[in-house]
Amino acid sequence: MSLPPARILGIETSCDETAAAVVSDGRVIQSNVVASQVDLHAQYGGVFPELASREHVKAIYPIVNEALRQAHVDIQDIDAIAVTQGPGLAGSLVVGLNMAKGIALATGKPLMGINHMEGHIYSAWLYAANATPHQPPRFPLLALLVSGGHSELVLMNDHLSYQRLGGTLDDAAGEAFDKIARLLDLPYPGGPSIQKASEAGKDTAFSFPKAMLEDTWNFSFSGVKTSVLRTVEALEAEGRPLPIADLAASFQAAVADVLVEKTLMAAKAHNVREIIVAGGVSANKRLREKILAESKRPVHIPPLSLCTDNAAMIAGAGYYHYVQGDFSPFDVDVLPTWPLS
Repeated sequence: MSLPPARILGIETSCDETAAAVVSDGRVIQSNVVASQVDLHAQYGGVFPELASREHVKAIYPIVNEALRQAHVDIQDIDAIAVTQGPGLAGSLVVGLNMAKGIALATGKPLMGINHMEGHIYSAWLYAANATPHQPPRFPLLALLVSGGHSELVLMNDHLSYQRLGGTLDDAAGEAFDKIARLLDLPYPGGPSIQKASEAGKDTAFSFPKAMLEDTWNFSFSGVKTSVLRTVEALEAEGRPLPIADLAASFQAAVADVLVEKTLMAAKAHNVREIIVAGGVSANKRLREKILAESKRPVHIPPLSLCTDNAAMIAGAGYYHYVQGDFSPFDVDVLPTWPLS
């Protein structure tokens, strides 16, 4: 089915990245500008919510202007505005939402509140304007969403059609990475630190549990997290130096292997054509390599620049809401907009 052309301005401020982007036709990235606060929050070992919202206030206006400038468009050239509505930090979300409302009110352009995780799914459709287009994902498909706050398996039979098969019962994968990195005295954010440390380690050095949770598509990472903690406590009690690389590699393997194995099982059970892996944890090298090597179905994993929070993915998802006329009222609040949160 041929869809109409449209140019969407995306705005994302769910956590500690202030981002704006212009995307054409739900796929072509004309610009994608991100101002990260990661260095600012590293001193706290995590995101300091009040500080994050203040930084968004400082950055939002110049970031939106820069996205328009890089796309070589004026605000009047935009067909609609898509903004992250939730989930995320309320103080951060409201900055982007109010910016989007202001633009929509001043220009008369449609406004669309987008769920952050929905945006991650649609990152799989995107490509840079100067790149060769790739084949878009085909339905029915299975999306593995893995981030700091979410680990979910979502079945899609068409655009904007979501069926949540399962999710984490406790810690999300990204949250577990952050906590174990803190335990091992590795820098924030935990995902990249664990991956870097694991490069010098053996993933079989420690046998950490892999909770497969039979007869369900849910995940649980509290057990492996506790196992790492008990192992560290035992080593310290014996006065032995911590083998950081081996601990990191073994922990990473326990998390990534469960994610991959359950995703492939769900894909087979639901007879999907293709698989999407998205969200911040989809940047993990072991996860990417393992699912690409073991899947019998095509797997779409966004480039690293689109795995972490960005506004292009929000604009990409916004396009499909736009073509369906699914617009938000001006009194839209900071709330998730789909049942998968």
